[in-house]
Amino acid sequence: MGHCHPSLTKAAAEQMDLLNTNTRFLHDNIVLYADRLAHTLPQKLCVFYFVNSGSEANDLALRLAQQYTQNEDVVVLDHAYHGHLKSLIDISPYKFRKLTGQKEWVHVAPLPDTYRGIYRENHPNPGQAYADTVKDLIEEVHRKGRKISAFFAESLPSVGGQIILPHGYSAKVAEYVHSAGGVFVADEVQTGFGRLGSHFWGFQQQGPDFCPDIVTMGKPMGNGHPLSCVVTTAEIAGAFTANGVEYFNTFGGNPVSCAIGLAVLDVIEKEDLRGNAKRVGAYLKDLLTQLQTRHHMIGDVRGLGLFVGLELVTDRETRTPATETAAFLVKRLKEDKIVVSTDGPWENVLKFKPPMCFSMEDVDLVVQCIDRLLTDMEASHS
Repeated sequence: MGHCHPSLTKAAAEQMDLLNTNTRFLHDNIVLYADRLAHTLPQKLCVFYFVNSGSEANDLALRLAQQYTQNEDVVVLDHAYHGHLKSLIDISPYKFRKLTGQKEWVHVAPLPDTYRGIYRENHPNPGQAYADTVKDLIEEVHRKGRKISAFFAESLPSVGGQIILPHGYSAKVAEYVHSAGGVFVADEVQTGFGRLGSHFWGFQQQGPDFCPDIVTMGKPMGNGHPLSCVVTTAEIAGAFTANGVEYFNTFGGNPVSCAIGLAVLDVIEKEDLRGNAKRVGAYLKDLLTQLQTRHHMIGDVRGLGLFVGLELVTDRETRTPATETAAFLVKRLKEDKIVVSTDGPWENVLKFKPPMCFSMEDVDLVVQCIDRLLTDMEASHS
């Protein structure tokens, strides 16, 4: 909701003035906040663990899944990133391929990218086809005498290149994972809290019949304040508690963090930030699509709400990544005081995930600058 929103600074200051303490001490805010969050989620997701960062949330989700299933192995998507803790580096191909390599308990499924993946936009049912790659992977794991604890994925892969999962994919994957005794973990650190506009959570984009077993939340929760959460079912939480090892987080869910979290939810509602994300995001996508008709190096425009990717290529037929062009654009846009960065396996996708108060005027400015820079580049190469 932008920097230093007055409602958030007021809520934080008032609560700090009254009381802040660690979570050994009871305070109403944590219960009030959990109740507000519960109203945005499917009913079965009803147990909340508050922590301090997306990495902490994903680490705890991994522990929950492994404790509940009594299995270790995890299926992740190629190019995924889930956090900076050692446990999460191990399940993040984006990181472990540059470091110690893939652990034997980690299994990598193809990224469901319908622009440059193995099943593309002309496939009759890419959701089913990509889900079947997970099914095949699980069968391969079983042949090795191992068992799955979880399928762990962002609801819309971000580092992978602002990927919109094909419809039906998640529900089918969940069916295969449940059949194998595992659970489905949805990482909502990038996509939660209404960024897609059409839905409050990214996983809801897959349809009303799909619900993950565990959902992790992160940076949007506190608008920059360190606040995050894991939500799961009573059954999974019960198995986690039954091990006799108490889970405690010193500051996860402290009174100030929860006061800020409640204020964030108030602002999203009062200022219709979901509606704004939907309207402004559609406008951004529309203008970028118009640019695509004028600039041959724009290979694909994709996204939902204020989660948009602009994929740059040197050739539209071969879809060769234009990595250098993307890096140049980022550098030049920064000189115009527009801060964007790149994602995707080849760092050729400009990612747009602005504050949800982003306006039509902001879109006009950004797109005009990109248009001018691409025009200048094309003129210099002609």
